[in-house]
Amino acid sequence: MVRLCRVKDHAIYVRQEKRNTSAMRVLITSGPTREYLDPVRFLTNASSGRMGAALAEAFLDAGHEVVVVSGPVAVDYPPGCQVISVVSTQEMLQACLEAFPTCDGMVAAAAPCDFRPKMYSSTKIRRTGAGLLLELVETPDIVGTVASQRLRQWIVAFALETDRPRENALIKLHRKGADLIVVNNPDAINSPVTGVEVLDPNGQLVGAFTGSKKEVSRKLVALIESRFGGKLVVYPQSREEAGR
Repeated sequence: MVRLCRVKDHAIYVRQEKRNTSAMRVLITSGPTREYLDPVRFLTNASSGRMGAALAEAFLDAGHEVVVVSGPVAVDYPPGCQVISVVSTQEMLQACLEAFPTCDGMVAAAAPCDFRPKMYSSTKIRRTGAGLLLELVETPDIVGTVASQRLRQWIVAFALETDRPRENALIKLHRKGADLIVVNNPDAINSPVTGVEVLDPNGQLVGAFTGSKKEVSRKLVALIESRFGGKLVVYPQSREEAGR
């Protein structure tokens, strides 16, 4: 286990014994993000964070250390994990870039907004009777950006698809540089149950699970352990080294 301590503004990573001798430090993204049009309105989606919370619990129960980067959610994350709260997609990306260098892998279960308003109004947008044309631009690709900067860490992405799920998920896996991709559908949004398929870079189906999100998460953790288990990262001694 790696415990985060603070000594005079420095973060020091101290190794501790853990019941799981191949315990990993895992970064999980969870929940939605928000992209504001004005101080009171924003773009978002219905992601609840339930899958992220279930994954955090499953990894902790398996003896791993967990860091959760979470957008705004109503769910509670299990005691024992470090939670970093963010709002926008850019904030989620920045938090992941800061946390990932000291992690062995990442499970990108969040549903960040893919678009944001091109212009932000510092005051409330009011009715004029003429309608409103909203121009959107893409937000940063969190998984793709993190993957481009990794060393030997593994990355498991999620893909919520409405059509040609395996085909579109595999395209996403290769575009982002993930090692596995978990495919689900809109029925999973804000639901206690889910059904997923897991694909590898060759398009091979390596897992298919249905049930409560807690049950599915335990099976996903077992699959991840079987493929990527074991320490991969030499932990830096300070936050400065983590950024190098």
